[in-house]
Amino acid sequence: MRAAIRRAGQKVKGKLAEPIWALGAMSGTSLDGVDAALVRTDGVTISEFGASGYRAYTEAEQAMLRAALGKWPGDDLDSATAVVLQAHIEALSGFEADVVGFHGQTLAHDPKGRGTHQLGDGAALAQALGRTVVWDFRSNDVELGGEGAPLAPFFHWACAKWIGADAPLAFLNLGGVGNLTWVDPTPSVPEAEGALLAFDTGPANAPINDLMMERRGLAYDKGGALAAQGQVVDGALELFLEEGYFRKMPPKSLDRNDFSLMLDLVRELGDADAAATMTAMAAAAVMQGMEHCPLPPERLLVTGGGRHNPVMMAMLASALDCPVAPVEAVGLDGDMLEAQAFAYLAVRVMRGLPTSAPGTTGVRAPVGGGQISRV
Repeated sequence: MRAAIRRAGQKVKGKLAEPIWALGAMSGTSLDGVDAALVRTDGVTISEFGASGYRAYTEAEQAMLRAALGKWPGDDLDSATAVVLQAHIEALSGFEADVVGFHGQTLAHDPKGRGTHQLGDGAALAQALGRTVVWDFRSNDVELGGEGAPLAPFFHWACAKWIGADAPLAFLNLGGVGNLTWVDPTPSVPEAEGALLAFDTGPANAPINDLMMERRGLAYDKGGALAAQGQVVDGALELFLEEGYFRKMPPKSLDRNDFSLMLDLVRELGDADAAATMTAMAAAAVMQGMEHCPLPPERLLVTGGGRHNPVMMAMLASALDCPVAPVEAVGLDGDMLEAQAFAYLAVRVMRGLPTSAPGTTGVRAPVGGGQISRV
């Protein structure tokens, strides 16, 4: 019965769905810019990866978006909305695709309170691009009791299939927030019970970026250069690990600013020691999270900007019991994986397939999300 329902869910106009080209866009909590990437998929398996692109935010745009963080619908967001729309129009123009997956810019995330807020008007983007846009991926999940995050795990499952994995493995995204996906690649669909466990591990690049902006006027610690000059201060690290979030069982998720007190823990430290200690905090959060994996993963594949930080990667490699490598080691693109994820999820939404499940967001049952804006 379940298999029949699954097959019916993948049918389009009476036949099994054929792969289509989808264009995904992601603007993360690091506020660096908009990633755009093409994926050809039927919403279950990946057939092909296509071209990608990137549109950086200017310093002025970053400042405007940073000022909007923490705001909700109804607040004065006209200027920030215009920035997000224009940046996405520029990032996505010039690509050919059947559908666009538009994540928007997360400003606030409070799933057990006010909900989740991704800034961006998918209907306006659809009109500007002249093609169908799927957007607002997280609201349905939150309304049904889920955390609304992370949403990339279903795509991570498809990536595990694409690389031919036959044993449990884990994907770690080190963006503004860190999130971990444990994958069992043997089930035939990602929503199957036991196929996935996913959750936010803790802060990753966002607080380090905030430190760099506050202390040096720089957007981030390029190549971990400042952290490499410093020493980890154990006292601050131990205080960080006392945070109650680490004792919560997954699934669980974070807002970008949930660990803003990290800056206070390193307030009295010199710049290099502060950077080294905050980098160690992000790595230690991952170490705590790995303890929740149902089975030890065969390997940990790292995506997101944090994989470019050799200090962060060395800390992870020395602390974990499995090999740690960037996703490029298996032929994936760590700069574009999240944009590709929302391309994949857009096709799932178009075809009525779930985009989250109890093991990924804590939602009560597999659920699909997203609004569809057609032209």
